[in-house]
Amino acid sequence: MTFLQILLVGIGGFLGAVARYSISLQLSSRSSFKIPMGTLTVNLVGAFLLGIITGVHVNRITFLIFGIGFLGAFTTFSTLKLEMTRLHKNEKKKTFFLYTMITYGCGLLLAYIGYWVGHLLSY
Repeated sequence: MTFLQILLVGIGGFLGAVARYSISLQLSSRSSFKIPMGTLTVNLVGAFLLGIITGVHVNRITFLIFGIGFLGAFTTFSTLKLEMTRLHKNEKKKTFFLYTMITYGCGLLLAYIGYWVGHLLSY
């Protein structure tokens, strides 16, 4: 791994983390849903976008900046797990189950759809 690669991932990661924080803050403060909408939204959007750039077969530099850096920081597995733990601990079983199913089920589906959209765009 070169210094340039590390720098590119870092720049993308910085921008992705700022975007995630901004979007999550806006959506969570405005949402009346019991599900953490900020984290759910960024994770689903991130899965779709990663599917697209994988399907398009972007070059290495673009993948380092956007795929690994930006989307790696934009999506958040640790916050997801923390929120799931809190829902489970607070005995919000239905909300916990719904949040888990939407996150994983829709995340996989959107990544797959994104891949095929990217594949179609590459022609």
